[in-house]
Amino acid sequence: MLETRLQEELQQIRRQGLERKVTDLHFLDPTQALDREGKKYLVLSSNNYLGLTHAQEVIAASRQAAASFGAGSTGSRLTTGGTFAASDLEKRLARFKHSENALVFNTGYMTNLGVLYGLLRAGDVVFSDELNHASIIDGCRISRCKTVVYKHNDMADLQRLLESEPVAGQRFIVTDGVFSMDGDIAELPTLVKLKERFDACLIVDDAHGVGVIGSDGSGTAAHYGLLGKIDLQIGTLSKALASEGGYVAGKKIIIDYLINRSRPFIFSTALSPAALAAADAALQLLETQPQKYLGALWENSGLLRRLLSEEGLQVINGVTPIIPVMVGEAELTMKFADGLREAGILVAGIRPPTVPQGESRLRVTVTAAHSENQLRQAAKVIGSVWRGLQGRC
Repeated sequence: MLETRLQEELQQIRRQGLERKVTDLHFLDPTQALDREGKKYLVLSSNNYLGLTHAQEVIAASRQAAASFGAGSTGSRLTTGGTFAASDLEKRLARFKHSENALVFNTGYMTNLGVLYGLLRAGDVVFSDELNHASIIDGCRISRCKTVVYKHNDMADLQRLLESEPVAGQRFIVTDGVFSMDGDIAELPTLVKLKERFDACLIVDDAHGVGVIGSDGSGTAAHYGLLGKIDLQIGTLSKALASEGGYVAGKKIIIDYLINRSRPFIFSTALSPAALAAADAALQLLETQPQKYLGALWENSGLLRRLLSEEGLQVINGVTPIIPVMVGEAELTMKFADGLREAGILVAGIRPPTVPQGESRLRVTVTAAHSENQLRQAAKVIGSVWRGLQGRC
């Protein structure tokens, strides 16, 4: 009976053009990868924003940690899984995020679940942007409090809801810093004013902000010059920091509380020393050479955004390396992505439920490691494939 039900649901997913499949790749460097048949692709769909996955300093740190501390942690950090690498990285993250303390989780997804489930309780109300990442949405769902969704980056709507929604406990405002599908940036100056006016706890997920915006690459607060104004900054080690894992940075009392109350932290085997050391090494490179990496990223982002617009594609304006190319229909979007794959370019086709119906798009991303020639050639191919699809419609 279960298999029948699952088969029916899978068939419906396929009819809607929404089926997902795993992609296996062998990355040659941050910008190129091979599939299992040996075909080479230019990758314009990763979150490896600074191109540090293949930096020799990062690889060497990972190898040294595995050789010194072993391949895995084999336990929770509250038993025997705590390593020097974890606490060393947390100290560096806290300084980098201008916070009192930080706590590492196994993934960015688990960080949001762990923070929201750990802090929110019955009587509280959390105000959440409608385009927040799925991990925030799920964290709100499993918490014991009421969730109120406000229109995307609409501060007037958020203020209206803060004024009208009765709250017996604590108010929380939670938002992405850089939104993962549109690449736009949260209106942090107004969010800070509202959080102060309504005595709310402000939580910002900077997964796509760290290593992307701010003069030092530390994210949304630095971008706006509002250091110290966010109560909790959530982030990931698996994008610009080239490894895996997540973290939260904030006041020591909040971190201490999460250590004692966040079930995803308490009951998970800790990250491997190799992963932690790799993230630490990547962060050191960003801290010591911000202009080298950020400058290249910003230059590449602006170049490809301009080139795609010149090819006649509908590109959402922005300044981040997340470049949405709007298509509309899910089926056409996936044909577009498939056509580019045949042409040797990997770009993610994004469709419901990740984005609303009618807003399917290509999510093009660039890194600091892409060359100008790669981006110019890619823009020509993307424009050509799109015009070919239009001619067949």
